[in-house]
Amino acid sequence: MSERRGERGVTMRAVAARAGVSPMTVSNVINGAGRAAPATVAAVRAAIDELGYVPNVSARLLARARATTVGLIYSGARTPFLDAILTGSLRATNAHGLQLLLREEQRLTHEAAEAAARALVRGGADALLLIPPFAELLSEAGVVDALGVPAAAIATGATLPGTATVRIDNRAAMRALTQRLIERGHRRIALVSGPPNHSDSADRIHGYRDALADAGIVADARLLFEGRFDHESGVAAGSALLSPADRPSAIMCSNDDMAAGVIGEAHRRGLRLPRDLAVTGFDDTTMASLISPALTTVRQPIQLMAYRAAEMLIRAGRRGELAEAEDELVDYELIERESTAG
Repeated sequence: MSERRGERGVTMRAVAARAGVSPMTVSNVINGAGRAAPATVAAVRAAIDELGYVPNVSARLLARARATTVGLIYSGARTPFLDAILTGSLRATNAHGLQLLLREEQRLTHEAAEAAARALVRGGADALLLIPPFAELLSEAGVVDALGVPAAAIATGATLPGTATVRIDNRAAMRALTQRLIERGHRRIALVSGPPNHSDSADRIHGYRDALADAGIVADARLLFEGRFDHESGVAAGSALLSPADRPSAIMCSNDDMAAGVIGEAHRRGLRLPRDLAVTGFDDTTMASLISPALTTVRQPIQLMAYRAAEMLIRAGRRGELAEAEDELVDYELIERESTAG
């Protein structure tokens, strides 16, 4: 994105850096658009006076346009799900004529998430496309509102303050998948959940328990294993859940990576799927159809969600305000393959 220069050659980005805000916030203050705290307005005006920035007519017109650079934070742990998100986000931003600015952050803390978000804004991001767990971390810390740029999150389990969201109904999806197993005669069903810092983890647990209750099955706490959304925790879950003599007849996993780990552990124990054990995943990543047996799972339309989120950011940029009231639920799909249906 080219820098906007005033009549004296000072850029809007320089004003933003001096004031400690984003270029979009400077633009909003200049044009009287959007919402900004009085202290933020004062800081921007002080920076304008100090640097001698004088916006010209073309800069004012550009400032009323839309976000052109979208920042995205991701963890360093590469998974098929993350690859799908990155690919979907790149395609979505390209389709809308936006640039995608990526930042890797290994530490999953509020402080690290905030530092990464601020670095993206300082680097030119006019908007943020958020994914779990960074969406939850930034929302909980109230950082999104303070940054003054529109933000949209995809694949969360719930709405988030100050952030537009595009998601599926995780609770309903897991409930439907559990019901499918119950219809196939399974009664002792385990669940490998995701980490609690992902908002979708709790909803998937609720959906699993809803279906058990509907069928009159008492939930057994011994059959709930907390995973980390990675292959290694799936292996650990398989080892723990398949060791007892009264092992479950089905293991549901909150993502495909963990399901692959469970299947690998089942193979090592000589179990034949789905005769001896049924396994399900969630997301329908590329892995789901490549492992053996192919995985029954829930298809989450990542590319569609990223596309809709990019549209939300564009609308927010045009309005000059955050799109926090927007929440869109997109359809999921149950994909039944050989891991449950031999």
